[in-house]
Amino acid sequence: MLRTILIIGLMAFAGLFILRLFFGILGGLFGLLFTLLGMAIPIAIVGGLIYLVIRIFSPGTAKDLRDKFGG
Repeated sequence: MLRTILIIGLMAFAGLFILRLFFGILGGLFGLLFTLLGMAIPIAIVGGLIYLVIRIFSPGTAKDLRDKFGG
């Protein structure tokens, strides 16, 4: 009985240690991901606004861009 309780305690302790290690590593990766996402969103908004202006003032150029980058 005592042996079972000790084994369960050791497994719980090992699980907590592994989870802390796992999320400690992933925490840095999530931070990097959100930093890159935070940089990408304003770039996408500015690019969309530039494309909108080109589409309004020069539809031919917008069509060329759409054909070139759209596939």
